[in-house]
Amino acid sequence: MAKSLGPVKRKFTPWTDPNEKPFIRFENITKKFGDYTAIDDLTLDIYEREFFSLLGPSGCGKTTLMRMLAGFEDPTSGRILLQGKDISGVPPYRRPTNMMFQSYALFPHMTVEKNIAFGLKQDGLPKDEITARVAEMLKLVQLSQFAGRKPSQLSGGQRQRVALARSLAKKPKVLLLDEPLGALDKKLREETQFELMDIQTKLGLTFLIVTHDQEEAMTVSDRIAVMDKGIIKQVATPAEIYEAPNSRYVADFIGDINIVEGKVTAVADGKTQLDCGGMKVAVVEEAHCAAGDEVAFAIRPEKVSISLDPPADGTVNAFHGEVWDIGYLGDFSVFIVHDENGRVMRAAQANIARLVDRPITFGDMVWLTWKAESGLVLTN
Repeated sequence: MAKSLGPVKRKFTPWTDPNEKPFIRFENITKKFGDYTAIDDLTLDIYEREFFSLLGPSGCGKTTLMRMLAGFEDPTSGRILLQGKDISGVPPYRRPTNMMFQSYALFPHMTVEKNIAFGLKQDGLPKDEITARVAEMLKLVQLSQFAGRKPSQLSGGQRQRVALARSLAKKPKVLLLDEPLGALDKKLREETQFELMDIQTKLGLTFLIVTHDQEEAMTVSDRIAVMDKGIIKQVATPAEIYEAPNSRYVADFIGDINIVEGKVTAVADGKTQLDCGGMKVAVVEEAHCAAGDEVAFAIRPEKVSISLDPPADGTVNAFHGEVWDIGYLGDFSVFIVHDENGRVMRAAQANIARLVDRPITFGDMVWLTWKAESGLVLTN
């Protein structure tokens, strides 16, 4: 197992222990709808107490995969194992899972308290146990003072927490969250992400979330599976997904990145050297390629420096061009630079001071430079 390229969310990495057994295992799962293959021979392990994200664009198969775990869909082939037992054919209401939907699906005529208690009553729990469990859930999501209100009297964030409390009240072994924060505004969504993380850690449950929001997946997850067209492109921690994508697809899908086509000129002494259409690039990495191979060089904009002055250390890892666009995003600015050959690169610069005059502006000829250890070589 490669050393992590960035911090993990907590001291919790069971996937690195060969003696750990997966809590959930999707084993050679294929799901077809007529002639359309939604999931294509997929195998995936998820560990107990893990906060795991399925991330990808619409139609990539992530929700279908979750629905099969919940029991709402059956695999065309393959097995789903929970704690080592095949749960194929087990109806949804008998699976130790619960699903929280994007719409929340709260009963409008019931109070918050009754919404949370509904599933417990359906299971026939004693009244005093239901009362205690509801009070526990209300305290957990900090809604005790709103127990008597109806959903229409709550904000979007409060309704989301009621839905979460109702999902958790039956103490499932796995909580499935299908785009749970999609209806919230950006600021509230960010706050709720941290609340979800705290609740998941406190309860010690396994959370599986489906999302197309990259920032959301990066924030809450222990690990992320990036999906495309029914297959998994990469499974890794957020830092590893961002810093060491295993393909152009993952690199381009996660965050903003510069990708420049090139040809390998040498691989030796811990470095890979490229010629990207006359631009010389050196990467501190012996990539799995050889001289003459067609590859791509990738580097994140925040790792690129921008200056009006040419670099003092030569022309390797340097890009010269004209500033065509500038995006001011508050905490940082993005500079879009075109060179004489029509190539485009981006540099992101933190706005660490309240600038009155911008030292670099539209039409300026600038130099973009970066360190050899900041970029990577993509071979597929």
